[in-house]
Amino acid sequence: MTNKNKTVWSNRFKSSTSKSFQRIGASINVDKRLYSQDIFASKIHTQMLIKNKIIPVKDGNKIIKGLDKIKKQIDKGKFVFKEKFEDIHLNIEKKLYEIIGNSAGYMHTARSRNDQVVTDFKLWVKESSLIIVKELNSLMKKIVNKADNNIGTVMPGLTHLKNAQPISFAHYLLAYYEMFSRDKKRFYNNLELIDESPLGAAALSGTSYKINRNLTSKKLGFKKPTNNSIDTVSDRDFAIDFLYASAVCAMHLSRLAEDFIILNSDAYQLIKFDDRMLTGSSIMPQKKNPDPAELIRGRTGINYGKLNSILTIMKGLPISYFKDLQDDKSLVFDGFDTLKDTLTMSSELIKNVKPNKKRMLEMANKGYTTATDFADYLVKEKKLSFREAYKISSRLVNYAEKNNITLDQLSLEELKKFFKDLNHGVLKVFDVRGSMNSKKSYGGTSEKNIKKMLKKYRRELR
Repeated sequence: MTNKNKTVWSNRFKSSTSKSFQRIGASINVDKRLYSQDIFASKIHTQMLIKNKIIPVKDGNKIIKGLDKIKKQIDKGKFVFKEKFEDIHLNIEKKLYEIIGNSAGYMHTARSRNDQVVTDFKLWVKESSLIIVKELNSLMKKIVNKADNNIGTVMPGLTHLKNAQPISFAHYLLAYYEMFSRDKKRFYNNLELIDESPLGAAALSGTSYKINRNLTSKKLGFKKPTNNSIDTVSDRDFAIDFLYASAVCAMHLSRLAEDFIILNSDAYQLIKFDDRMLTGSSIMPQKKNPDPAELIRGRTGINYGKLNSILTIMKGLPISYFKDLQDDKSLVFDGFDTLKDTLTMSSELIKNVKPNKKRMLEMANKGYTTATDFADYLVKEKKLSFREAYKISSRLVNYAEKNNITLDQLSLEELKKFFKDLNHGVLKVFDVRGSMNSKKSYGGTSEKNIKKMLKKYRRELR
């Protein structure tokens, strides 16, 4: 019986590993999260070894039953993970020895921890990517529902945080739907790239055993096995891709949160939050602060940091495997947890935001937001060049600004001072709702367009 307290490589060394290195080198507190994937992959590997007559059937069946017992123990929280056994792989292997004896020694035939960990990790990333997609779908449904109730809600569209043109609040919200839709595609694209099984690459050169990588690949849920054993164990671009997709998604969440913080501010007062999305002050009784939105914005930095960290780890690594790669999992796990939490919170934020419709309409009328509409009117109805029309509209804005009035308050006589050939029909140009609904080009803010897009989005989310 193998000494259960020794490392599998102890016979090669004259002294035990230093305790400080054991502490730093142990990854069990992180990679125990991979136990389900590790046991699943080990069972598939063992089944293949049996089928290909590489190990005895009797011993192989013992391994599979033993692994099932271990999984049940871990699921129930009865398994004791030991730091001295370094990682999830050796913790499970050592426990297997306790349960089935020396038959456990057959399990690691024709593989290495190098291909074993990448297999586990890829399986985990695949599963976690789908969890993120599910959270994105939930958020996008909330956006669609909120937009559906605000198709006719007019608000000022902003550029440089200055009033620009009247838009629908629904159209504004659906801009984020598009961003999150692309985020979802990034995770799906990553799933395509990751869909190759590492199992069988072994340490770095493959194995001399007559294994069937196509079989294990299929049973693990991959499309095919990887093509190059060195690349398989030495790269972590799939983890980088996951963290990149997470960082971009977090950036979009941060922009949404930042928008809401600004629009909720006393300076704008364009939206309100339910009290569930607010906190108070320890000293100022009147305060209601949008802390959840601020946390969403702030945690983007965590996702950025994880991406930068793994890129830094990878940039100087020669081929093939190095211990540096051990730290890839903690970065991805933390990145996943952070993104999942911020997605959930963002869904709550969307659900509990309320537009201040009266204030939105009031603000949409300020800042001369229909100035472009007047220029367009002169082009379409009076056959002026756009640049000529632009100059006339600019002078009109200067006049309105000087007299402290909005464009819709100008009389026909005043308008004729800037272009004589006008009639009462021009007055409609300065109506903000009319301006909004005039933007009928595909992707524009007209109510008609928005209704079409909402139908499209609901089909996508089924």
